[in-house]
Formats: sequence, structure tokens, C-alpha cells
Amino acid sequence: MKSPMRAAGPSQGSNSAPSGGSAAAKPQARGDPLRVLRWSLPLAVFAVLFAFLFVGLFRDPREVPSPLIGKPAPQFSLAKLHQPDERLTVTDMRGQVWLLNVWASWCVSCRVEHPLLVDLSKRALVPIVGLNYKDERDAGLQWLAKFGNPYQLSAYDNEGRVGIDYGVYGVPETFVIDKQGVIRYKQIGPITQEAWDKTLLPLVKKLQA
Repeated sequence: MKSPMRAAGPSQGSNSAPSGGSAAAKPQARGDPLRVLRWSLPLAVFAVLFAFLFVGLFRDPREVPSPLIGKPAPQFSLAKLHQPDERLTVTDMRGQVWLLNVWASWCVSCRVEHPLLVDLSKRALVPIVGLNYKDERDAGLQWLAKFGNPYQLSAYDNEGRVGIDYGVYGVPETFVIDKQGVIRYKQIGPITQEAWDKTLLPLVKKLQA
């Protein structure tokens, strides 16, 4: 007697996927840390540089602090503008409060502050020493003869080496130096009447007391 036939069906142990199904999706790989760092680091550097540039656009260059404030004025020995055979040093001014004004005949901004300097010299409020910066001697002498000489003395820094020591990057610049030869203030750009009345004069009087 023949055995009854079994109903056709899927073979046992078969690994084939059910009809109409799909293979299980593999878990997505996480981002490579090195790849993320490779993209994020340049972006962070760019953001920092952009922030510095953005702030610099709106910052007054006259507010840039000088690293020399509170430190002894750099020593120098330069020929005098009017007496080339004589020399001028910082120690020559020791014991008095004075201004070191960096100027040049080619400096357009120097003409802005010059009338004020001439007036200050006439009032004898504080000695003003000039540092003729990267200039021709004859041009400097003619400039003072034409516009007036507010300086008690002028040193001739034709090569600009002393200017480098003082951190000069544009003229005019003015340093307030106390009786001990220490720099107390740096004015970047022309001295205006407002800057003199509100900042420089009060400081000079305080240091002179």
C-alpha cells in the first residue's frame, strides 16, 4: 500500500528568504572621527581668524596698548638735528617729565598736531623732545623753520632704528616719560586738543607733582 503523499512545501533547513521579503539592513556605520576632525579643524581656524578681522575693522588703532607702558624708555644716543656734532640720550632728560614726539617732514598728520605743539611749547607746560624719524636732515630743518619749532631738542633718527625700539609704526606718535625715565603713556596719531585736555595734561600734572 502506497504511503500518502506529503503536501508540497518549503524544504526544511532552506536559507532562502521568504517571497516578497528583503534582507535585513546592516546598521549604518558611524562617522569616522578623523574625517570629522579633518573638516571641523579648518572651519574652527577660519572662524577664529574671521572674528579677529571683524573686531579689527571696528577698533580704533589709537586704543592699541603699547607693551612699553610701565617700562623704562629704550636708551638711545643720536645726533641732534640742529647740532650734528652733539648727541642726545634719554638720560639727558632724567629728573623731569617730558614728551617724546616722533615726527617727520613727509608726515601729513604731523601738520595736524603741530600748531598745538607750538602752543604747548610757548606755555612751557612740559618739555617736548622731537624724534625726527626716517627723514632728510635738511628737509626736517626747513619744515621746522617754516611751521615753527616746538622742541626743546630734536634727535635725528634717519635710519629709524630708535623708532623700531619704541614700537613706532606710524607718525606722529608721542610718549609721556616720567622723571625716572619710565614710559607712562603712548599717543598714537596726532595729539588733539581733546586728547591733551582729557588725557595727556592730567597725566603730566600728576607725574610732575
